[in-house]
Amino acid sequence: MTGVASRLAPLLTKIMLGEGREAADELPIQVRAWDGSSTGPDGAPAFVIRNRRALRRLLWKPGEMGLARAYVAGELDIEGDVFAALDAVQQVMRSGDRPIRLSADDKRDIVRTAVMLGAVGPEPKPPPEEFSPGRAAEPMAESAAFLVRLFGEGLAHGTGLWDQAVDLDEARDAAHRSVAERLGLFPGARLLDLSCGWGAFARYAAAECGARVVGLTRTPEQADHVRAVAAEVDGDVQARGWDLAEAGDGPYDAIVGLAGIESVDRATARLYGLLAPGGRLVLHQPARRPGPHQIRRTFTTSYMFPEDGELRPLGAIVGELEDAGLEVRAVGALREHHARTLRAWAANLQRHWAECAELAGTGRARVWLLYLAASALAFESGRIGMNEICAIRRDRDGRAGTTLVEGRAVISR
Repeated sequence: MTGVASRLAPLLTKIMLGEGREAADELPIQVRAWDGSSTGPDGAPAFVIRNRRALRRLLWKPGEMGLARAYVAGELDIEGDVFAALDAVQQVMRSGDRPIRLSADDKRDIVRTAVMLGAVGPEPKPPPEEFSPGRAAEPMAESAAFLVRLFGEGLAHGTGLWDQAVDLDEARDAAHRSVAERLGLFPGARLLDLSCGWGAFARYAAAECGARVVGLTRTPEQADHVRAVAAEVDGDVQARGWDLAEAGDGPYDAIVGLAGIESVDRATARLYGLLAPGGRLVLHQPARRPGPHQIRRTFTTSYMFPEDGELRPLGAIVGELEDAGLEVRAVGALREHHARTLRAWAANLQRHWAECAELAGTGRARVWLLYLAASALAFESGRIGMNEICAIRRDRDGRAGTTLVEGRAVISR
């Protein structure tokens, strides 16, 4: 090993893996430095440090935020399999704004090496893509032109079902059929879509099931797109604002919330009031593991969802629905399906990289790739779950209106 990379190896090992790890052969990635030198195991994904400023960011924020800022700013690149690269440094990608633990000796060695490499200086400003504290930021505010390259032509942002599917389109269609069946949609049924997005499921419910849909959208562009979709299929689809008050007074025969990229946290008492007796609710909701949880700033809250980054345990979500008077009839795990969906979106992004970078900016495209890859790994490892929750508002006599099919309760009209 010669050049800058050989000096970087022990420094980066400590920054990325914490105290007690200093041998260069323990670094699970290749490192290429700005002078062209490299070190690390053959065949491993490469972290390419193009600018000393990347190292400075890691010195100031040793952990997830330092790595994310350097990558988004283009000062650090990942060559090879981005999933394998992030998987190799999972400790970093779980640290958030909490610094990696370093001993006093480690810190002195790091500073000494950084001085030799000319990487010492004031903390660099965050990239412009990072949400500043207190700044109002709209999640998933990219244009339809960008997102169609990510999600596919239907702009479906929910979890696909991959049991028999061979591609994203088939997985999306299977998911739509399954959700519509669980909702019990019928011609003329009133459906409230809590996270309508670009109208993929609203279109399916109107065109294939004859439902009358009210969809809540985050942006005017989404609302306009949903109206255009409704005109294409000659369906009864209304696009309204994101606030749950926009739903009106109901009653709705069914309510759906397909989380996909973001969680769908709504006032459960309000959902109960909007459902007709016997009405059904289906939510696809990410959830974290139960137990103590430290609220902290992370890459997700800093670049994707400033208000939605902290997930709740599944039991808390189910308990809240039950407390509101709804009866939870089934809970199913979609974790592996969601991880595969995220990987499919990431593959689409990489396939259309030049177009996406031009549409949203290179920094924003990097944010999306880092988010999709890190999220897929989190779902695959089980650190985050994706769950389908099916509930019903009992009728006035307290009945849920079920039949027994093959030994299991099935909601029926």
